[in-house]
Amino acid sequence: MSDVTEVTARIEHETAFLRDVLREVERVIVGQRGLLDSLLIGLLADGHVLLEGLPGLAKSLAVESVAGALGGTFRRIQFTPDLLPSDLLGTQIYNPASGEWTVRHGPVFGNFVLADEINRAPAKVQSALLEAMQERQVTLAGETYALPAPFLVLATQNPVEIEGTYPLPEAQIDRFMLKVVVDYPTREEEPRIIERMMRVTETPSVSAVATPEDILAARSLLDDIHVDPKIMTYVVDLVFATREPAKAGLPALAPLLLYGASPRASIALVRAARARALLDGRGFVTPHDVKSVGLEVLRHRVITTYEAEAEGLTSESIIQDVFDTVRVP
Repeated sequence: MSDVTEVTARIEHETAFLRDVLREVERVIVGQRGLLDSLLIGLLADGHVLLEGLPGLAKSLAVESVAGALGGTFRRIQFTPDLLPSDLLGTQIYNPASGEWTVRHGPVFGNFVLADEINRAPAKVQSALLEAMQERQVTLAGETYALPAPFLVLATQNPVEIEGTYPLPEAQIDRFMLKVVVDYPTREEEPRIIERMMRVTETPSVSAVATPEDILAARSLLDDIHVDPKIMTYVVDLVFATREPAKAGLPALAPLLLYGASPRASIALVRAARARALLDGRGFVTPHDVKSVGLEVLRHRVITTYEAEAEGLTSESIIQDVFDTVRVP
């Protein structure tokens, strides 16, 4: 294990570009610092991010701004009920002059892929995206093509409009490292948003202040961030409390939980906590890091029962009970 002091010094030197990225993005986005941090955590930890919120809360703009500040290729895909897998992945094109087939890559071949309103596409499109998300590759005409690095899917969905949507399969939801719920801005932020965006001919934009290579270099630091065995035990205790709440001192939650979080959640929780420590300029993970990312890692991986729904309880409230009960090291 690298010396923590040395790792902290390296973090300070090699992640300075992240502060430049945040400053550049905040030229466009007012507030929403939690959202921006979550996007960077997903990017650093190599995990996809699902954004859920009502229309007009700058979800797509935030994703586009972060991608623009980081350089690389940005692709936006508007998911619709008539979308086909080939619209996402690409297809073969026949050239009658040469008599040869060539492969035309689809928009998924980008560093930052915005899957806008992801729950509007049918199952066959979701299956095609699933391979790209999990394997970082796609299969076209029997050939496998690697996606560029870094590769990050940033998906948005509307939580209230159900008509014309397809619920995402649990297997795909589980592939998102973080599910971020985007809320309204504060009363103090709203006038600043209006002032910044009210011009028709002069809307703010970002410039590239970093490169994809900077992100890949910052990712290499994650493996050196120290995770104490007590932190590892804390993460396992949290995850097991969602599977066996009675053994964790939460017997009242047992009839409210249909399924708990999987080992993928444990892995994501540690990786996201490391990324949180990296953003804060530390070479070690604290319990606060785990708590700060815990809700976004677990909320979409804990499935509640009909009894919980009848009582008006959500996965978020149940997870909060878990964090309040499990002993912090």
